[in-house]
Amino acid sequence: MIDTEAVQTVTRNENKLEIVGRKPLNGVVKISGAKNAVLKLMAAALLSNNDCLIRNVPRIRDVETMIGVLNGLGAETVWEDESTIRIQIKDGLGYAAPDQYVREMRASVQVMGPLLARLGKVKLFQPGGCIIGQRPIDLHLKGFQALGAEVIEEHGYVYVRADKLKGAEIHLDFPSVGATENIMSAAILAEGTTVIRNAAKEPEIIEEQNFYNRLGARIRGAGTDTIRIEGVKQLNNRMTDYTVIPDRIEAGTFMIAAAITGGDVVLEDVIPEHVEALASKLREIGVTIEANGEKLRVVSDGRLKAADVTVLPYPGFPTDLQPQITALLAVANGTSVITENVFGSRFRYVDELIRMGAVIRVESRSAIVKGVKRLSGASVCAPDLRAGAALVIAGLAADGLTTIEGLQYLDRGYVALEKKLAALGADIQRVE
Repeated sequence: MIDTEAVQTVTRNENKLEIVGRKPLNGVVKISGAKNAVLKLMAAALLSNNDCLIRNVPRIRDVETMIGVLNGLGAETVWEDESTIRIQIKDGLGYAAPDQYVREMRASVQVMGPLLARLGKVKLFQPGGCIIGQRPIDLHLKGFQALGAEVIEEHGYVYVRADKLKGAEIHLDFPSVGATENIMSAAILAEGTTVIRNAAKEPEIIEEQNFYNRLGARIRGAGTDTIRIEGVKQLNNRMTDYTVIPDRIEAGTFMIAAAITGGDVVLEDVIPEHVEALASKLREIGVTIEANGEKLRVVSDGRLKAADVTVLPYPGFPTDLQPQITALLAVANGTSVITENVFGSRFRYVDELIRMGAVIRVESRSAIVKGVKRLSGASVCAPDLRAGAALVIAGLAADGLTTIEGLQYLDRGYVALEKKLAALGADIQRVE
């Protein structure tokens, strides 16, 4: 048994999270605005003819990167207060997004549709982001071509141009969120009607539809597998004031953290329907979930049962919660199988969990997890955003001190994660 008091006196290193585990989480946590929605709405503002106020914006690194993209294109993007951004689109908007930001974040690809619709052309370096498997943008480009655009790819850049876009029937080979959003935005000012079939159904798609309709677009069907966009000649000139939905992935991360520590946590500002796939799986594992309006209570006695998890597009179990649920099942009683059907390289974090004592074997797109009684603290490194969250969750349940590097990934998607966890009783601190 590791002496916890002795562990806490270990020399602290810089640029790391340090967690002394085995502390049940208790209390109330407020969920921030949705990262995967706000980034798309910021890009969508490129089609606006007036100022856009976007509220409930999380102060995370990806938002700052998107601000860099928009400002680099010639927009003016400023923080009005701690969680509100004002975006103003000026004359002389550029069509080539700045490379340094595009290389850093994949969501920068979402400026393509709005710029193509507004300017008739867009140039973009192949986008970067977390390395979690191949994520080509071919479905985006096929959609643009179906609308009448010409696509040129050379020297790592994508150049798309069109004198006139025309509505089309487009069937996606896979319900890609990004492709659905980009095609939807490109079709807003196209001539005629565009129908996207096998469209993604994520709540963030509904957010984007609602936002564009505020601008004067005519879109319906978001949240189903068929979206119709009736092209309009121009959008309105009114200012848009929009509040972003809560982040379902942040909510899910705290739900799993409460479960693994045997805690009792109330999540505020959450939409229970958006995390129903996770809630159902946690109940199967032995966790109590109670929904009350925009609040969700998670209660766990720490006795967890194995369960199989299959990752699928929404409304299935989300890929962005797969690493976190794997960390939870690493200490569940029995053997679990997690099958990843969205991103092929999402198990890169498994070696780090094994370093903490987890027993996991990866076979192709599946991980076989044999639950152990307890994990042990170790020095680990986050290979991507959601893997980083999984290592934090594992550290909360582990004996002794866990040290996590790679905080630049966590900062991309979570607002003050360590502070929120500390407020719930976790022994966690950032050393920088």
